Amino acid sequence: MNLPLLVATMGGIGRLKPAPGTWGSLVVLPLVLVGPLAVLLLALLISIIGFYAVREVLRDTPNQDPGWIVVDEAAGMLLALAGLSVSASIWGVVIAFGLFRVFDILKPWPISWADQQEGAFGVMLDDIVAGALVALALILARPLLPGVI
Repeated sequence: MNLPLLVATMGGIGRLKPAPGTWGSLVVLPLVLVGPLAVLLLALLISIIGFYAVREVLRDTPNQDPGWIVVDEAAGMLLALAGLSVSASIWGVVIAFGLFRVFDILKPWPISWADQQEGAFGVMLDDIVAGALVALALILARPLLPGVI
Protein backbone atom coordinates (compact mmCIF):
# COMPACT_ATOMS: atom_id res chain seq x y z
CA MET A 1 0.00 0.00 0.00
CA ASN A 2 1.45 3.38 -0.94
CA LEU A 3 1.69 6.23 1.57
CA PRO A 4 -1.07 8.49 0.13
CA LEU A 5 -3.49 5.55 0.10
CA LEU A 6 -2.47 4.62 3.64
CA VAL A 7 -3.19 8.20 4.78
CA ALA A 8 -6.45 8.52 2.80
CA THR A 9 -7.81 5.30 4.32
CA MET A 10 -6.37 6.08 7.79
CA GLY A 11 -4.28 2.92 7.75
CA GLY A 12 -6.99 0.85 6.09
CA ILE A 13 -9.85 1.94 8.39
CA GLY A 14 -11.69 3.20 5.31
CA ARG A 15 -11.99 -0.35 4.04
CA LEU A 16 -14.09 -1.43 7.05
CA LYS A 17 -17.74 -2.17 6.38
CA PRO A 18 -20.38 -1.00 6.96
CA ALA A 19 -20.19 2.80 7.16
CA PRO A 20 -16.48 3.53 6.61
CA GLY A 21 -17.06 7.22 7.42
CA THR A 22 -18.29 6.29 10.87
CA TRP A 23 -15.20 4.14 11.42
CA GLY A 24 -13.01 6.99 10.23
CA SER A 25 -14.66 9.27 12.78
CA LEU A 26 -14.46 6.73 15.61
CA VAL A 27 -10.76 6.01 15.20
CA VAL A 28 -9.71 9.50 16.36
CA LEU A 29 -12.00 9.74 19.42
CA PRO A 30 -9.30 8.63 21.91
CA LEU A 31 -7.26 11.68 20.91
CA VAL A 32 -9.71 13.82 22.91
CA LEU A 33 -7.56 12.86 25.90
CA VAL A 34 -4.71 15.13 24.74
CA GLY A 35 -6.88 18.24 25.22
CA PRO A 36 -8.64 20.74 22.96
CA LEU A 37 -5.60 22.70 21.78
CA ALA A 38 -3.63 19.59 20.83
CA VAL A 39 -6.72 18.17 19.11
CA LEU A 40 -7.11 21.40 17.15
CA LEU A 41 -3.48 21.25 16.04
CA LEU A 42 -3.90 17.59 15.06
CA ALA A 43 -7.03 18.52 13.08
CA LEU A 44 -5.04 21.11 11.14
CA LEU A 45 -2.18 18.70 10.54
CA ILE A 46 -4.47 15.87 9.40
CA SER A 47 -6.36 18.31 7.15
CA ILE A 48 -3.18 19.41 5.39
CA ILE A 49 -1.69 15.93 5.09
CA GLY A 50 -5.09 14.55 4.09
CA PHE A 51 -5.52 17.09 1.31
CA TYR A 52 -2.23 16.11 -0.30
CA ALA A 53 -2.89 12.39 0.16
CA VAL A 54 -6.40 12.62 -1.33
CA ARG A 55 -5.13 14.72 -4.23
CA GLU A 56 -2.56 12.05 -5.01
CA VAL A 57 -5.00 9.14 -4.61
CA LEU A 58 -7.56 10.84 -6.87
CA ARG A 59 -5.02 12.00 -9.45
CA ASP A 60 -6.72 10.04 -12.28
CA THR A 61 -10.29 10.56 -11.03
CA PRO A 62 -10.24 13.99 -9.32
CA ASN A 63 -14.01 14.49 -9.12
CA GLN A 64 -14.77 11.34 -7.15
CA ASP A 65 -15.31 11.05 -3.40
CA PRO A 66 -15.08 7.33 -2.66
CA GLY A 67 -16.41 6.21 0.70
CA TRP A 68 -13.14 4.47 1.57
CA ILE A 69 -11.38 7.84 1.83
CA VAL A 70 -11.85 8.63 5.53
CA VAL A 71 -9.02 11.03 6.36
CA ASP A 72 -11.59 13.78 5.81
CA GLU A 73 -13.84 12.33 8.52
CA ALA A 74 -10.86 12.04 10.86
CA ALA A 75 -9.93 15.70 10.29
CA GLY A 76 -13.52 16.88 10.73
CA MET A 77 -14.08 14.79 13.85
CA LEU A 78 -10.89 16.15 15.41
CA LEU A 79 -12.04 19.67 14.68
CA ALA A 80 -15.38 18.91 16.33
CA LEU A 81 -13.61 17.49 19.40
CA ALA A 82 -11.59 20.71 19.68
CA GLY A 83 -14.87 22.40 20.68
CA LEU A 84 -15.04 20.40 23.90
CA SER A 85 -13.77 21.89 27.14
CA VAL A 86 -10.87 20.37 29.06
CA SER A 87 -13.38 19.10 31.64
CA ALA A 88 -15.77 17.51 29.12
CA SER A 89 -17.25 14.16 30.07
CA ILE A 90 -17.63 11.05 27.95
CA TRP A 91 -21.14 12.33 27.18
CA GLY A 92 -19.61 15.40 25.59
CA VAL A 93 -17.57 13.15 23.32
CA VAL A 94 -20.71 11.16 22.45
CA ILE A 95 -22.57 14.41 21.67
CA ALA A 96 -19.68 15.67 19.51
CA PHE A 97 -19.52 12.36 17.64
CA GLY A 98 -23.29 12.20 17.12
CA LEU A 99 -23.55 15.79 15.91
CA PHE A 100 -20.62 15.36 13.56
CA ARG A 101 -22.07 12.22 11.99
CA VAL A 102 -25.51 13.86 11.60
CA PHE A 103 -23.98 16.95 9.98
CA ASP A 104 -21.74 14.81 7.75
CA ILE A 105 -24.63 12.63 6.57
CA LEU A 106 -27.38 15.27 6.20
CA LYS A 107 -25.03 18.00 4.93
CA PRO A 108 -27.00 21.15 5.81
CA TRP A 109 -25.76 24.42 4.30
CA PRO A 110 -22.84 25.40 4.22
CA ILE A 111 -21.67 21.77 4.38
CA SER A 112 -23.66 21.01 1.22
CA TRP A 113 -21.91 23.89 -0.55
CA ALA A 114 -18.50 22.58 0.54
CA ASP A 115 -19.46 19.09 -0.64
CA GLN A 116 -20.05 20.45 -4.16
CA GLN A 117 -16.47 21.70 -4.50
CA GLU A 118 -14.26 19.68 -6.79
CA GLY A 119 -11.26 17.48 -6.21
CA ALA A 120 -9.37 16.89 -3.00
CA PHE A 121 -10.43 20.33 -1.77
CA GLY A 122 -14.11 19.33 -1.87
CA VAL A 123 -13.47 15.88 -0.40
CA MET A 124 -11.79 17.43 2.62
CA LEU A 125 -13.78 20.66 2.94
CA ASP A 126 -17.27 19.31 3.68
CA ASP A 127 -16.02 17.39 6.71
CA ILE A 128 -13.88 20.29 7.89
CA VAL A 129 -16.89 22.61 7.70
CA ALA A 130 -19.03 20.02 9.51
CA GLY A 131 -16.40 19.71 12.24
CA ALA A 132 -16.12 23.49 12.60
CA LEU A 133 -19.90 23.86 12.91
CA VAL A 134 -20.04 21.13 15.55
CA ALA A 135 -17.17 22.77 17.47
CA LEU A 136 -19.01 26.10 17.37
CA ALA A 137 -22.24 24.46 18.56
CA LEU A 138 -20.39 22.77 21.42
CA ILE A 139 -18.72 26.00 22.51
CA LEU A 140 -22.07 27.83 22.43
CA ALA A 141 -23.76 25.01 24.39
CA ARG A 142 -21.18 24.90 27.20
CA PRO A 143 -23.18 27.18 29.54
CA LEU A 144 -26.21 24.91 29.10
CA LEU A 145 -24.30 21.71 29.85
CA PRO A 146 -21.47 22.57 32.26
CA GLY A 147 -19.17 19.64 32.96
CA VAL A 148 -20.62 17.73 29.99
CA ILE A 149 -19.17 19.64 27.06
